[in-house]
Amino acid sequence: MSTSPDTVAFIEDQLGGLNVRTRAMFGEFGLYCDEKIVALICDDSLFLKPSAIDQGLLERTALAPPYPGAKNYHRVPGDALEDRDWLGEVVQATADALPLPKPRAPKARTSKSASGPSSSDNPR
Repeated sequence: MSTSPDTVAFIEDQLGGLNVRTRAMFGEFGLYCDEKIVALICDDSLFLKPSAIDQGLLERTALAPPYPGAKNYHRVPGDALEDRDWLGEVVQATADALPLPKPRAPKARTSKSASGPSSSDNPR
């Protein structure tokens, strides 16, 4: 089962006051806050990434894997998704507790020889 675009739009709307974005990933979605991946949206459920935040904030969640074979994340129940203030607080706290992503190395560019077509360009 995959996540409905309506679910993604609802979660984005609930987090409207934060610097968030979503990105399609592996048939589901990643949720970014302050350019850090803080959660996954899988099967129409929000799964917060484990982090060193106040465990009291996570009392409303339950540990569960977002997909088969994954490590446990904090699954946010539907009623907690409705609580805009709590959701914003826990997502921002998660982002604040996570390190910045490591910069990506630039992709190596391959260039064709400027001296003309290669032998592979000539059909025989």
